[in-house]
Order: sequence, then C-alpha cells, then structure tokens
Amino acid sequence: MKNSLKQIYDQKIAAELLEEFEYKNVHEIPKLIKIIINRGIGEAKQNTKIIDKSIEEFTNITGQKPIITKTKKSIAGFKIRDNMPIGLKVTLRKDKMYNFLNKLINLCLPRIRDFRGISSKQFDGRGNYNLGIKEQSIFPEINYDQIDKVRGMDISIVTTAKTDKESLTLLTKLGMPFKG
Repeated sequence: MKNSLKQIYDQKIAAELLEEFEYKNVHEIPKLIKIIINRGIGEAKQNTKIIDKSIEEFTNITGQKPIITKTKKSIAGFKIRDNMPIGLKVTLRKDKMYNFLNKLINLCLPRIRDFRGISSKQFDGRGNYNLGIKEQSIFPEINYDQIDKVRGMDISIVTTAKTDKESLTLLTKLGMPFKG
C-alpha cells in the first residue's frame, strides 16, 4: 500500500527539515495547517444557478461542501446589495487537506497546458503560499461537457513556517513543482 502524503511528511520530511534548518525544538518544524480554496462569483447577482453549479463543483473537487460568502455592504456602482452571495470558500484540514494537496500536485497541475512549474514568488512573507487556477477543468472530478463557463479559483496553502524560505523548502519536499 502506498504511503499517504501525511505519513511521508511525518516520517521523512520533518526529519530533513529539522536537520536542514537546525531547529532546537521539534515544534519549530514547519507543517501544513490548512488549505483554503476560494472563488469569487460576481455574475451570481444576475443568476443564482451559477452559485448552485459552483457549489456542486467545489463539493466534487474537495469532498466538502463550501461556505457561501456574502457582501458586507451595498455598493451602487457595482450593483450589489447588502448580504448578496458573491463567492464560495472551502477550508480543508487534516486528511482532506493532504488528499487535496496530493491530487493537486500529482494529477491537476500536470494537466495544465504548457505547464513548466509554478512560481516560487507567490509567498506572502509569512510562509503561506497562494496559487491561482484559471480553469476548473484540470480537476479529474469535473466533466468537461458539464462546464457552462470556465471559472478559476484561488488556493491558499497555510503553513506554520515563519519565513518564505522555510515554506518553500517544505512545499518542495512535499512535491510541489516549482520553476527552476
């Protein structure tokens, strides 16, 4: 039976990080906390079926039902009113997080056309990584014939790393395909 990403992290990667960065305490070793997948749906203000379709897609991709994000105040220029649905968000933790990351690294990212690796410049300065996906069809759960419109999503990988270098090393050892 193949080891899961979490088991590999626990057995091998944590020991390598401990040795490489010379931490004094094992609790200093960076680890993944959560993965947040987010999609803004501005056109949902005219058609509520778009939200239902996106909820179905997110549920299939992540195995977890998303939360609908709503506006906090009315803005006449954007034609939005208070408490209108404008997006979706899913927070993955523990096994679902590792399963999603494994699927993203090994199945989805290689399916991107002309893929040469992801940028290593999308860290936020505190050890978290942000990735934008332009189309949902890279996920194997999405049937290309069922897509009504190509929509992207934002993926945020939150770690306990204090610096971007620690986080880059952690994600590289987990198998994230960075450029160069």
